[in-house]
Amino acid sequence: MNGSGTGIEEALLEERLRAALAARAHSVGPADLRPLRPPTEAARPRRLVLRRAVVGVLALAAVAALVFFTVRGRPDRPAEPARPPRPTIGTPTPVPSAVPSSTAEPSPYAPQP
Repeated sequence: MNGSGTGIEEALLEERLRAALAARAHSVGPADLRPLRPPTEAARPRRLVLRRAVVGVLALAAVAALVFFTVRGRPDRPAEPARPPRPTIGTPTPVPSAVPSSTAEPSPYAPQP
């Protein structure tokens, strides 16, 4: 076999294969085919159980990843308050006493009559 004859040989081989496949296709008739049957019920639940198991495992993996990344980013100690705490005990404010207006000194800021 030399390089010049390979194109012709390939064409002849392809033609023979096509003829053989066509002859086989024409020899098969409806009587040779098996009757149609619906799929068995055992295959469906197995697939459904497998699908649910895979979805469950993926959901658990997603929750585990969420918890891992959420916990991993937290600081070791609690955050400081925004303002330093101040004591809640204050000094009492004086309550003005009821002084009669006749004895009180006039305020320099009050309008004069």
